Amino acid sequence: MDNLSAPQLRCGSTLLDLSHPVVMGVLNVTPDSFSDGGSFVLKEQALAHAAKMLADGAQIVDVGGESTRPGACAVSVQQELDRVVPVVELLVAEFGCVVSVDTSTPEVVRESAAVGAGLINDVRALQREGAIDAVAASGLPVCLMHMQGQPGTMQDSPVYLNIVEEVTAFFAGRIDACVAGGVSRDAIVLDPGFGFGKSLQHNLLLLKGVSSFSVFDMPLLVGVSRKTMIGAILDKPVHDRVSGSVAAAMLAVERGAGIVRVHDVAETVDALKIVRALREVRD
Repeated sequence: MDNLSAPQLRCGSTLLDLSHPVVMGVLNVTPDSFSDGGSFVLKEQALAHAAKMLADGAQIVDVGGESTRPGACAVSVQQELDRVVPVVELLVAEFGCVVSVDTSTPEVVRESAAVGAGLINDVRALQREGAIDAVAASGLPVCLMHMQGQPGTMQDSPVYLNIVEEVTAFFAGRIDACVAGGVSRDAIVLDPGFGFGKSLQHNLLLLKGVSSFSVFDMPLLVGVSRKTMIGAILDKPVHDRVSGSVAAAMLAVERGAGIVRVHDVAETVDALKIVRALREVRD
C-alpha cells in the first residue's frame, strides 16, 4: 500500500512528496564505512557521486561523516564537522536538493542546518545530550532509528523477546521525548534500524513486521542496502548484493516504507517504477 498517512514532509525549503516511496541515496564521506569507505572523502568525489545519484532518481542525498558499522571507531566533533558541513553546503548550492545529514552530534545538526540541510537522520534517535534541543531549534524533520547497544559492540549478542514489540515500544518512548522537547510530531520519521544490534533472524522478523509501525502514522524509512543480512542470505560480498538489496527494499515498500535508503539508486528506482505501475493499474 502507499504511505498515505504522511504524504508530505517539510524538509527546509522543500516539501517532499511521500505519496509514493522515494529513494535516499547514501553518500558516506568517511574513510571506514562498510560499503564505500574512502570512496568519497574528497569534495570532488562527493559532488560527482551525488550528481549521479540525483540523475538516477534519488530525491534525498544522505551525507554521513561517522561510520556506524559494527566495530566502528568514534570520531571527534571537529572531525565530523570538517567532513560533513562543507559537503552539505556544496550540495545545497550546486543542486538545491534535499540533503539529509546522518549524525547524532548536536553541533553537526546546528551547523548543517545553518548551511541548508533538509533532514537529520540519527541512528541514536536523539539520545545524545543536547540533540533534541538542536533538532527542535533547527525546525528540520528528524529520522529516529532503533539500535540496541552502540556501534562498537551492537552485534556481539543482540537479544529480544519480541523484536517488533520492543522496537515499537522504543519508538513510542522516543517520540514522546522528542515532542516534549519541542520537535513537531509532523516532523518525525521512523527507521527500524536493520542491522543495528540485530541478528539475521531478528532482521527477517523485523522486515516481515514493518507494517506494524504504521500505528504511529509517521513516515517509515528502511535501510537494508548491501547489509550483512543480505550477504548472509545470498552468501555474497558487499558489492554483489545489489539484487538482494533491491528485493528487500521492495518488500519493505510493500509493507509501508515511504523512504528507502540505498547505495544502488538506479536499480532501486527501476524497481519502484514497477511497483508503482502495479499499484496504479485498474481492473
